[in-house]
Parts: sequence; C-alpha cells; structure tokens
Amino acid sequence: MRILVVGDGKVGHTLAEHLAREEHDVIIVDRSEEVLQRSEDTLDVLCVRGNGANAATLVDAGADKADIIIAATASDETNMLCCLVAKKLGTKYSIARIRDPEYNDSLTLLQREMGIDMPVNPERATALEISRLLRFPFASNIESFAKGRVEMVEFRAQEHDVVVGHALKDLPRKFNGLPQVLYAAVEREGNVVIPNGDFVIRTGDRVHVAADMVTITAYFRYLGKNSLRVKNVMLLGGGRISYYLAKMIIPMGIHVSMIEINEKKANDLSESLPDVNVIYGDGTDQDLLEQEGLKQMDAFVALCDRDEENLMTGLFAVKEGVPKVIVKNNRVAYADIISAMGLDSIVSPKAITCANILRYVRGRNNAYGTKLERLYRLVNGKAEALEFIPKGTDPYIGIPLRKLNIRPGTLVAVIVRQGKVIVPFGNDHIEAGDRVVIIACESGISDLNEVIRK
Repeated sequence: MRILVVGDGKVGHTLAEHLAREEHDVIIVDRSEEVLQRSEDTLDVLCVRGNGANAATLVDAGADKADIIIAATASDETNMLCCLVAKKLGTKYSIARIRDPEYNDSLTLLQREMGIDMPVNPERATALEISRLLRFPFASNIESFAKGRVEMVEFRAQEHDVVVGHALKDLPRKFNGLPQVLYAAVEREGNVVIPNGDFVIRTGDRVHVAADMVTITAYFRYLGKNSLRVKNVMLLGGGRISYYLAKMIIPMGIHVSMIEINEKKANDLSESLPDVNVIYGDGTDQDLLEQEGLKQMDAFVALCDRDEENLMTGLFAVKEGVPKVIVKNNRVAYADIISAMGLDSIVSPKAITCANILRYVRGRNNAYGTKLERLYRLVNGKAEALEFIPKGTDPYIGIPLRKLNIRPGTLVAVIVRQGKVIVPFGNDHIEAGDRVVIIACESGISDLNEVIRK
C-alpha cells in the first residue's frame, strides 16, 4: 500500500519504521529538513519537505495515488486539514491524531465533515487501556471489539477456578449462575486452540473469554478473580491522560485523587472535575504522597510528563504496598528492565497509538473493498480476531449457523446487532449490517465468505 505519514515526530517516525518493515511504500512529509534527514538515513522511505496541509506539498507526495494518509503532527487542526485536503485529492483513507478534549464531543461531526476515517487520540486511548487494567487488575491483556461494546479478556487458569477440569458444554449445567461468555481461544504449551464444547480447560492455560462489559465483569466476579476491587486511585500528574481517565473511572464508583504541580492547572482541574480530589503539590515528594494516604490506595497511576519521575514514584508506591501500580513510559526498549524492578503494568501512549493505527492499516491491507473492518492479533500473533460488516447480498444472510459450513480453525465469536451483543449458538443467524467478530488460528483471511459458506 502507498501510505503518507505527515509529521516526523516520535509517533510518525515509529509508524513509518513499522510500515516500511511490512513492505508498504511510505512517504514522510515534514517541514524540518533535519528530522527528515534522520528518517532518510535510517528508514527505507521517501521524504518530502513541506507543509502537509498544503495541497501542493501533498500533490508532490503523491496523495492522489495514496491508499492512506496518517496525519500525526503536533497540531490537531493541521491534522484535520491534512485529511480533508488529501481526501479531496484522491487518497482513499485518512487517519488523524486529534488530542484536544474539546474536540471529543463533536468528533462524529468532524469525522464526517473533514473526511476522517479514523481519529486517534493517544491520551484517551491510553486512559482507556488504564481503565481496563483498573477494572480487571488480574488480567494479562484486554482487547475491545465492535466500537468498545465487546471485550476479550485474557487470564491464566488456576487450580481453584471452577471452569478448570470440566468440558465447556457442561459448565452451565454444573454451575448455575455462571455468566455465559464465549471461550474464544486458549493457549496451552505454546499452541493456540479454538475450543469447542468438549474442550476442557487445564490449570496454567491462558484463556481468552469475550462478552459485553457487564457480563464479563459478572463472570470474573463469579470466579472470585475480582477480589481486588479498585475503589481508591491516586493519579500523579494532571495532564490529558489523567483528565480522560478520571472521567472514565468515576462512573465506575472509583474515588480519584489527583496530584498536580502546576497551581493554575490544578485549579482548572478542580473546576472541570468536581468529583476529583485535586491536590496542588509535587507528586514526587514522598512525604506528600504519604500525607495524602498512598498506603490506603488500591491503585497508583504515574502519569507525569517525564518517564523518570513516573518510574521512581511507581517504585516507591510498590515499596509502600499499593496493590496495583501503573506507570506511563514511552521507552519501550526498557520494558523488560522496568518489569524486573517490580513494575509489571506499563503503558506507552506512543506504542498504543502506533498499535491502533497499524491495526487499522493491516485491516485495510487485508481487505478487498470494505469486507474486513478491523484486524486484531492475539496470543503474540498466533491467532487473529477479525471484524466484518456483512452485506445483504452475502449468501449466508438469515441462515442459522448450524446449517452453514464454518471454516475449520475458525469461530464465529460475537455478533453485534443494533448495539446488542450476541454470543451466537447454532440457531442464531447473521443479518446485513451486523458487526461479526471471527477468531482464527490462521492469517490471511480477508472476506467473511471465506469463513462461512452455505
């Protein structure tokens, strides 16, 4: 695919590096000759110097023949204008980094009017990732599908879990009240299995279950894995991530304390977040953390601008016995070292942003037309989750799944119809416009008709 990346900063450069590695034709546009020279020296890409919102620059970069433009400059307005101009010139798809919370409420309108196919908000995406980790502190990984309506949670099965040692088809009968979830994939001894009704979960298996948010929360409560319920959280830093995170977790019944070193910002946050206990002070001061009750917190999240401060305060929180500690760190190369120091939960806005964009690009690259909407890689790439929107002309529409041929090694995991999440069984059927999530133990599937046949 021919992909334009406007903005050669941290995110833009990292994206260009990954895309070039996947053998896409990548063109980077930036005003700075110095940063472009770095990319030319280290990456297999073409560089164009100029303003990415300027039509002449985009023409020079070949926007009329481009498949995707990714606008990742420091300015939201520039990114939106880049997408608008590029789409007018003939670029098929556009991705824009939009960070300002003021644009969040009108994002749907902006997408439609500015021709943006995928808006990316690094801070909000990071906050969403953290909120999931706070809701399921025991989880190894969490993925969302169908615009957040469905979640897939990975956990390691333990000996005392009631689902261990029983065939999956027998669980509803043996354990009355066990919420019904989909057992989407199981990793055992390095191999990935799409389980059927006869499959038996063993101790040590890494199990992926999927359902809507309410059902999956009830499921883990039944298993007793929600014994650590996060009720009190301390956030270090009052930036955009903290703002988005507070807005997300307060409705979950979580009490939030936030420490901000800038007095004006602290006052502004107190007004915009009336339910948050905003503290003006230096969050790296251990005495202040102790005075504000760090030891009584269920979770501590370090979200300062400087990674070093996040790591040091995070380690102090671990030392003080806080059950769940999450730190922001963009230096992904040091993740193993940081984990060895006792910090297991590390979030990187840059990595999350790049992963979301690459996921979208792979989805478009694997599709012919618009058959494949999204592509998610699971279990370190050993399995894939693919999201489709079927058409009214597809031959399987309206036919019960038990009467269809499903490709071996694949599973119709979830159907989302008019906002309702359906875990499908044999009598369920697919309708045009549904969001259908497929789990597959192979790669390369690009059409739902390759999976389901009459």
